[in-house]
Amino acid sequence: MGHGIAQTFAQKEYSVTMYDTHHSILEKAISQIQSNLDTFIEAGVETEESIKKVLSNIRISLDLRSAVKYAHFVIEAAPEDLMLKMNLFAEMDRYAHEDAILASNTSTLPISKIGKKVIRKERLIITHWFNPPHIIPVVEVVRGEATSQEVFEISYRLLEKIGKRPIKILKEIPGFLINRVQTAMFREILSLLELGVATPEDIDLGIKGSFGLRLAVIGPLQTMDMGGLDLMYKGMKYLYPFIDRSIEVQKILGKKIERNELGLKTGEGFFQYEQKEALAQYRHSKERDKKLLYLLKTFSE
Repeated sequence: MGHGIAQTFAQKEYSVTMYDTHHSILEKAISQIQSNLDTFIEAGVETEESIKKVLSNIRISLDLRSAVKYAHFVIEAAPEDLMLKMNLFAEMDRYAHEDAILASNTSTLPISKIGKKVIRKERLIITHWFNPPHIIPVVEVVRGEATSQEVFEISYRLLEKIGKRPIKILKEIPGFLINRVQTAMFREILSLLELGVATPEDIDLGIKGSFGLRLAVIGPLQTMDMGGLDLMYKGMKYLYPFIDRSIEVQKILGKKIERNELGLKTGEGFFQYEQKEALAQYRHSKERDKKLLYLLKTFSE
């Protein structure tokens, strides 16, 4: 995620420093950015000349102090480990300028817990991006208990300035907005798989070729309005008792993990992938990004 976020700011002519403790990870990040930009060239979004400028806006650092020292806006994109993030934020707070905004890209953890060791808690905020961050327009902006209104508004406006479509999450709840909705869908899909209602192929095809296709143009609440809230109410009243209500993750997923069927990275998940891991991920992400760039034009109109 971090490299895609860095790329987005660099494309809007901001100077960006990427930090990590391992040089190999930083080298890989630069390589991924170059690959992303090649896709943008193929899609007509960038040119050979413009990507040189983008890459010149990005530097790498193995030293956190120098990485954040002059930054006005710092975004953490570390793994979802609370202690790791807490310690990282404490260091960022120590080294960054007193006016710097410290943001986390966490997808589930509350900023009040992540920033527990931070002194200037009013400067903390969550900006939750979505994969691939250099393409997906929406970013959730989540304030913490101590986040100042000024920091909330500055973060929102900055994301707008770089071409994103930020949404304000007004309450600090687990999973925020998008991941809660997506997880509810995943729960029902896994339940349908366990019940043998449909194959993985037909489930994916069914969703992509129906409301999944429509959602980029008409949102779920707009869909309800168009269908008529009275009719929606009747449909929901009938279906709700049949919708999965599990509070435990379905066994089908646990069994996949036990068999080391982890998805693309192991060659098998709900589907099988014949190519070697690195090549498979490269090809799938390339094709995904091309299709998303095409859809983005419709979303932006």
